[in-house]
Amino acid sequence: MINMSYDYEKAKNKLLTFALDDECQSFFEKNNCILELAYCNLLKGELEGAENLFKHLLGADPRAHWGSILCGILLNKLTPYPTYFELRNFFEIDINLLINYQRGEFVEELIRYADVFSSVNSETYKYLGRVFWANEIFSYGKFFLEQAKNYMYNDPELHILLANVYIQEGRIDRALNSVNTCLCILPEYFPAIDLKKKLMNN
Repeated sequence: MINMSYDYEKAKNKLLTFALDDECQSFFEKNNCILELAYCNLLKGELEGAENLFKHLLGADPRAHWGSILCGILLNKLTPYPTYFELRNFFEIDINLLINYQRGEFVEELIRYADVFSSVNSETYKYLGRVFWANEIFSYGKFFLEQAKNYMYNDPELHILLANVYIQEGRIDRALNSVNTCLCILPEYFPAIDLKKKLMNN
């Protein structure tokens, strides 16, 4: 039973807003919040402890399988492939956590699996581009978004993301080309219609 003297939501928000501290981790330990504790271990670089906790939850929490794969990769172990839905639901979120907890070495290791992950979920490069761009790591964001065109050229969102890259670079003609490509794929896509109006009015 969770001890409400220290609010669970407060502890969880600390973890998710990159403010993990000893009080937060102690709360998870005392209240048997195993998944959250596994992430505390992962973000602190205690990979074996994290892996053991994730494995303890296998079958009980859908995120545990993904977490155990993540730890296995980082520990250089043979692991099964993640599923399409695990990549869709967890990959971008966890890359964001790792970036903000300054676990660049983990991020670099996971990037090496981008081609493998793309064979399961073709949006992998888009996820990477989007998360790097959101974290203002612009060169990586642009690189991965442009790579994504090799896997999912017909994704309308991808071309809007790229248009925003080109806008930030001041390359308005290139941005318009991306918007027009998007509208060729999906003519009624409102973000593209709206962005084109703004670009044409500048």
